[in-house]
Amino acid sequence: MAETWIRLLGPPAIESPGTAPPQPRGRKAWAVLAYLALQPEGTGRSRTAALLFPDAADPLGALRWNLSELRRTLGGVSITGDPLRLELVPPWRCDALELVGPAGNGGLDPHRVSGQLLEGLVFADSPVFDSWLADQRYRLENCVQGLLYEAALAALASGAPGDAVELSSQALRRDPFNADCAAVLVKALVAAGEHRRAREQVSKFEDLYHRELGLPLPAEVRRALAASGPAADPGIPATLATVRSYLDAGSASLSAGAVDRGLDQLRLAVVLAQRQGDRHLIAESLVTLSGALIHQAGGRGAEVADFLHRALSAEAADGVSRTAAAALRELGYLSVQRGVPDRAAGWLDRAMQAAQGIPDEQARILAIQGMLASDTAHYEDAVTALTESGRLAEAVRNRRQQAFSAALLGRVHLLRGELGPAAASLDQAQEGVKAEHWTAFEPFVDGVRGETYLAAGRLEDAEALIDRSWVMAELAGDHCYMALAAGAEARLFLARGDLAAAEHWIGRGMEPKPWYLWYSARLLDAAAEVALATGSQRASEFADRLAALASRSGMREFVVRAQSHRAVLGNDAAAQAVSWLAKEIDNPALTAFLTQRHGA
Repeated sequence: MAETWIRLLGPPAIESPGTAPPQPRGRKAWAVLAYLALQPEGTGRSRTAALLFPDAADPLGALRWNLSELRRTLGGVSITGDPLRLELVPPWRCDALELVGPAGNGGLDPHRVSGQLLEGLVFADSPVFDSWLADQRYRLENCVQGLLYEAALAALASGAPGDAVELSSQALRRDPFNADCAAVLVKALVAAGEHRRAREQVSKFEDLYHRELGLPLPAEVRRALAASGPAADPGIPATLATVRSYLDAGSASLSAGAVDRGLDQLRLAVVLAQRQGDRHLIAESLVTLSGALIHQAGGRGAEVADFLHRALSAEAADGVSRTAAAALRELGYLSVQRGVPDRAAGWLDRAMQAAQGIPDEQARILAIQGMLASDTAHYEDAVTALTESGRLAEAVRNRRQQAFSAALLGRVHLLRGELGPAAASLDQAQEGVKAEHWTAFEPFVDGVRGETYLAAGRLEDAEALIDRSWVMAELAGDHCYMALAAGAEARLFLARGDLAAAEHWIGRGMEPKPWYLWYSARLLDAAAEVALATGSQRASEFADRLAALASRSGMREFVVRAQSHRAVLGNDAAAQAVSWLAKEIDNPALTAFLTQRHGA
């Protein structure tokens, strides 16, 4: 049976090969369809009617008419119940649904994806829906970019550099300054043997960055021209024993703090594994190197993602596989940090399937799933995942994983205003960090524990830990933790009424550029609060930047807080959207904040 597509990206349309299917009449019918498609848990009829038909004499009647119109044109598609749910059955498919579906499911052709959600339609008469639509357009645009980037990497890993060139070029037409996509394009050209064209592309990117941004070319783009690994001594035999020896040596060097030496040894392990030819050994070496680059050297870009895709291509495991699970987890982790939650969820679901019966790997995956749920304001899911992660980590005696999961659980409790549980979890994390001599993670734990003291009004206790968090983060050069600590310092001085000092710390926090975008959003939220308190004209700038980042990255609570800042600045549409969007988030602390600021 021929597929019939609901195209919500670009000018909306129903498409079926060889036929001219009926189209829904009216922009509100398309609005109802898009809203239901992107509400997987369903949505109440009264809420939907009020959202889309705020000025109608009979909002529920208007909704019923549009539902009838959809049923007329979408024969076989189920739209029923209260809450309303949209359920597609073959031959029906929907581009927006598949875009936000599991990563790597192969359902959506990345070459065909283009255009905004409901492109060309305007809903000025439904301001709250218009605000929701703007958020979703940012979100899906980010998903499309992520899809193209991942598809280009997968093509490169599977030996199709021409396809990788096409996909990365398509991504760059959407975002010309994306250094990751630029690096993939250069890698693909090198892999295709087009070295001259690769050098020309690097020169073009360098000119673009200098001319438009006043910045140097990102080092990753230039590195993409180089060979993929170091040259191994031809006298070293490429055997299982030598590869494992280099893997063990690299891990030992990293444990001793010799990061550069350890990375060199792991890169040599990859080269020898590739020469030896065992596909599982290649995958294991690539995943080990990738993990070291991510967690020891701050690697987040195209190089490490390329290694992970190559590992999956080599392993080609459909069932349980520790190596595949680790690769999928790291891809999910990178997507969380890059603020692409829909893609991250898909990678992590696949990782959990590959990790069945491997409790230590399950503990790691659950921790990243908890991080993702927290970032997107699904706090109950975050608590469930992080609690189970900690339980599994305790069972396998992984003290570092216990500390990591406990720290993230403490962050969830802090964000929800549950200060007792937050303190308990963070104190447990501090004990684990101390026992493991894990100084690299100390700035996060101390910073969040300090903010817990701050929320409890214990400013002196807060100051000691927040100051320590900043010093440790700055000494380590960790941009993520520097942004976290600077935001905490700003909140501390705001609580003391020292607005000049609060502004100073916002400025310091803006200097580093964190890979993990949640930290940027958290800092922008603090910046908007400080700017509102000082009457600065930058308040609107910070609120707009926060809204764009949070919408693009699915950070639902920060979307609400950005709209709240805009409402304080006199934006009537934002004021209407605040309470509507906040109802979807179960967070007593957010409710209390909004009530204090805007009234009941």
